[in-house]
This record gives sequence, structure tokens and C-alpha cells, in this order.
Amino acid sequence: MAVTRAEQRAATRRALLAEGRRRFAADGYHGVVLAEVAQAVGATKGAAYHHFGSKAGLFRAVVAEVQRELGERVAQAAERYDDPWEQLRAGCRAFLAAGRDPTVRRIVLMDAPAVLGWDEWRAMDEESSARHLTEALEALVAAGTIADQPVEPLARLLSGAMNEAALWLARSAGPQALEQTERALDQLLNGLRLDP
Repeated sequence: MAVTRAEQRAATRRALLAEGRRRFAADGYHGVVLAEVAQAVGATKGAAYHHFGSKAGLFRAVVAEVQRELGERVAQAAERYDDPWEQLRAGCRAFLAAGRDPTVRRIVLMDAPAVLGWDEWRAMDEESSARHLTEALEALVAAGTIADQPVEPLARLLSGAMNEAALWLARSAGPQALEQTERALDQLLNGLRLDP
């Protein structure tokens, strides 16, 4: 069975994305050369430009993929529980723990804000995982677990706190850092709860 040109283009795009991801995670954005990514997968530099427009375009696509996976990881952790409060805790903990993943750490937490700029990085974060936090908080307000209040500013406050904590964890070499951060997170969340 012959491979169509569309299938070949899709395979080339996937290969470039995978190799770009591997290199961005290992070498950082500034250490990656687009022509070398293309060469590593047997594609031309022109093919890389066709699919992504530039190294920044490839990086943007890699960030989107990693953030989407991170959002799925957070949602899966939360879905292990029936209780909405435990869902919130599990999702928040999964997000913080992801900061220890070398790919997430380098691509999403360290390079993406600098390379893409805060506004674009924040918009991508909002699209991939912040909406899960908003939905969880809305459910907790509706259930009376936390006080009736505007959810959007609360979600942004918690998201900002967790992003800062994840950035700190990404740079922290301390073996106790994640456990200490989870304890601090629990204290913060318990402060919101009406019936702890």
C-alpha cells in the first residue's frame, strides 16, 4: 500500500515535532538549530520551514503539545477521585509534580515564558490546564465547599501561586522541595474551605 503525500507530510511533521521536543528539552531553545532538527529526521530545512515557519514556530508547537499533555495529566489525577475537594488537591499536586519532569521543566516552565513572552505563554497555559482549575473551583463553590465568590480571580490567584511554585521546584535541587510545597499548598487550599 502506497503512502500518500498527505500521510508523508503528516509523518514528517510528527518526526520534526518529536525531534524538536527532544532537543528543546535537552539543549534549551537557544541550543537548538532548526536545520539540525530537520537533518536528524531525514528532512530538509525547507520542510521544517514549511511545517513550522521558523524555529520559534516549532518551539510553539512543542510547547502546545507538552502543555496539552500536562493538562491531561492534571485532569487524569483529579479524575481518580469522586470528591470534588480531593479532585482539586490531586490536580494541583499533579501540576506541581510535573515541574520535576525534565521536559516540562525546561520547555514549559523555563524557556517558554522567555521565548514566547509572558502573554502568549499564559494564554497557552489557560487553554491547556487553567480551565480545569476554574471548573474545579466552580464545582466547589456550587457544592458550598468554598465560599460563594467570583471564581475567575480566585482561579488566577491559585494558578499564579502554582506556576510560581512549579518554577521554583523546577530550579530547586532540594530533595524535600516537592513535599514541602505540597504541604504549603494544602495549607493554602484549606484556607479556602468552609468545612475543613
